[in-house]
Amino acid sequence: QVQLVESVGGLVQPGGSLRLSCAASGSIFSIYVMGWYRQAPGKQRELVAAITSGGSTNYADSVKGRFTISRDNAKNTVYVQMNSLKPEDTAVYYCHARLLSVGVINDYWGQGTQVTVSS
Repeated sequence: QVQLVESVGGLVQPGGSLRLSCAASGSIFSIYVMGWYRQAPGKQRELVAAITSGGSTNYADSVKGRFTISRDNAKNTVYVQMNSLKPEDTAVYYCHARLLSVGVINDYWGQGTQVTVSS
């Protein structure tokens, strides 16, 4: 029915930048919120940033001032621009969406993409 497809992450040096995208497709009536979570090995998954269809945003304290989340509602796509990357940003990044499909509200997750920050 609904799928979230993420762009490829990669290896970047400390201080570098990377942009991730996530496109939702399928039978979508309304997207309430889209965002990004990340998980390092052996650690809990944590919220990085989220944005509502109306444009309200929320960021983890650790990324404020460095990451920017945005969306293109016409394309059902969310982006996160990650600047001034630090080694502690290394994680698998997962796209998330809470949306109304055919008569039901559900949470959907992307496949995850590895972001490694290292020199």
